Amino acid sequence: MTAETQTTEVSPPAADLAAPPGFVTRRVMGVITVVILVLDQVTKLLVRTQVTLHDSIEIVPGFLNLVHVHNTGAAFGFLNSATLANKQLLMTATALIALVAIGFYASQVGPRETLSRASLALILGGALGNLIDRASAGYVVDFVDVYWRGYHFWAFNVADAAISVGACLLILDMFLTSGSDVSTSV
Repeated sequence: MTAETQTTEVSPPAADLAAPPGFVTRRVMGVITVVILVLDQVTKLLVRTQVTLHDSIEIVPGFLNLVHVHNTGAAFGFLNSATLANKQLLMTATALIALVAIGFYASQVGPRETLSRASLALILGGALGNLIDRASAGYVVDFVDVYWRGYHFWAFNVADAAISVGACLLILDMFLTSGSDVSTSV
């Protein structure tokens, strides 16, 4: 045998095969979080100053109203009508614990997990916006009322929308990631 026939293909180190870091850097995550937070707080301020509490302004007939309601409960009005001792403290503490957990999880997400990072930034921005309301006023201002005929979805705000979109994208990312793991392992 000659030396030429004995050579084998050498694989490059794993680090060389890795994809470059994604577009959503920690700085971009911070920008997304701050943009959501500012949009949320500005829109809530406009509603507080321009729309009377419990008033409703029709935007798209039969589908969308601008309202001004206070949510002292959790997401989608859960526990809104419950009378609990120290409810504001309980809701604020719960939101703060959730925010810390989400922040910790976000800090662990790798640089190549672009969709996860964007999703978590949306969730963080929304969670911060609602936490500010709960801590300062004891309630969250909700103002988007989507409905069809007699069926109304719970009133929500920019923070709620960002949290919902972020959660949906995070779930989508989990499916896409698990799907790619299956296809590459076959």
